[in-house]
Amino acid sequence: MHRYVALLRGVNVGGTKVAMTDLRRLVTDLGHADVRTYLQSGNVVFGSDVRDADRLARGIEQAIADELGATVPVLVRSGREMAAVAGGNPYAGREDDPTRLLVAFLATAPKPSAVDALAVPGGENVAFTVTGREVYLHFPDGGYGRSKFTNTYLEKKLGVVATTRNWRSVRALAELAAA
Repeated sequence: MHRYVALLRGVNVGGTKVAMTDLRRLVTDLGHADVRTYLQSGNVVFGSDVRDADRLARGIEQAIADELGATVPVLVRSGREMAAVAGGNPYAGREDDPTRLLVAFLATAPKPSAVDALAVPGGENVAFTVTGREVYLHFPDGGYGRSKFTNTYLEKKLGVVATTRNWRSVRALAELAAA
């Protein structure tokens, strides 16, 4: 059995409301095991014999649509992928405050031309590194909440669905997926 993390985009943060008890039930009803949610923002860790992350994501999306009547993009990473993300942050050694570090998870790797054209909005101090299907973000002067370099901005500029998690959540999800 393999461990996975499903990341729901825009859940319980001003968008679609999904109770974590419902999410656990839906993922369990799909035949997955040891289903756990983390926080209230659409993070679920589970075990599955299915090896296709896209198939897992589509199944969870469909279950949410069928059972809850909501359209919610779902991105899935394997436990190994989450461990690599948690271990690969180029800014982790430069920042002691985990609230200033985030990772945007992308549904697919963006086109190289979109990555090359990605720029921080004027007047902001944000460092970013795009690595495959993740964007590592560092906000050295303050939090993500006041920035224009948001999840929506990344989606628009990169042309892919994204969902962003803070560094504390990324590390916790990697640990849960490794357990």
